[in-house]
Amino acid sequence: MNTPDLLVFSDLDGTLLGHDDYSWAPARPALDALRARGCGVILASSKTAAEIAPLRAEMGLSDWPAIVENGSGLLPPGDAVTETGDSPYTDLRARLAALPQGFRGFGDMDAAEVAKATGLPEPAAALARQRRFSEPGVWTGTDAGLERFLTAAEAAGLSARRGGRFLTFSFGGTKAGRMDEIIDTYRPRHTIALGDAPNDTEMLERADFGVIIRNDAAPPLPELPGEAGGRIRRTAEEGPTGWCHAVLALMQKLGLEYSHN
Repeated sequence: MNTPDLLVFSDLDGTLLGHDDYSWAPARPALDALRARGCGVILASSKTAAEIAPLRAEMGLSDWPAIVENGSGLLPPGDAVTETGDSPYTDLRARLAALPQGFRGFGDMDAAEVAKATGLPEPAAALARQRRFSEPGVWTGTDAGLERFLTAAEAAGLSARRGGRFLTFSFGGTKAGRMDEIIDTYRPRHTIALGDAPNDTEMLERADFGVIIRNDAAPPLPELPGEAGGRIRRTAEEGPTGWCHAVLALMQKLGLEYSHN
């Protein structure tokens, strides 16, 4: 395995994908420059493998692994999602079912219900239900009941993460933890991480260079320790446009030539 000059770890929604149109087209010049240098792009998202695999193939990134379901799993290199190997999802669902009632996960909903809960089109919601490592859902009970539920979940060996809309359970794992595994495998000379949300913070701080992508649709991230010294920077532009300019600027800083074509 050749040692890449650079590995780029990137969040998707609001970062490499536009917040409104979900397009990555403005980032194409940087993606082309990275490919020309043999540098890798590791997609890191809350999306499932079924959601990420076709997007990864469309971007020409299938030679690289992807971090899926917010770090609770990895998608190996390759164009398609295979169902080989053990998936912890069945065990995860069984443990949730044994807990006090009140949690309604994606596995309890059909595609139409997931579409309504997420705002995704129904075909995309169907892919979001193809889970292997984690279970997002909503709490339908009282606040006191939720605290009891979380205590019982912890006792059952489950890890809980509270997001803006969903409560997600898994057997653990973070984007930053998976990032460490991939760095140990590929041993890149440099790393960059890009993201726009609080769950990207550990990944931004772990990389040699972190980039906070401007996202006017969400509250801005608080200042991170690495910003004062310039190791972490913020983009002036949103989404994939900011992504592109930040990556090209860092490639130039690292002495990695790129084309303006």
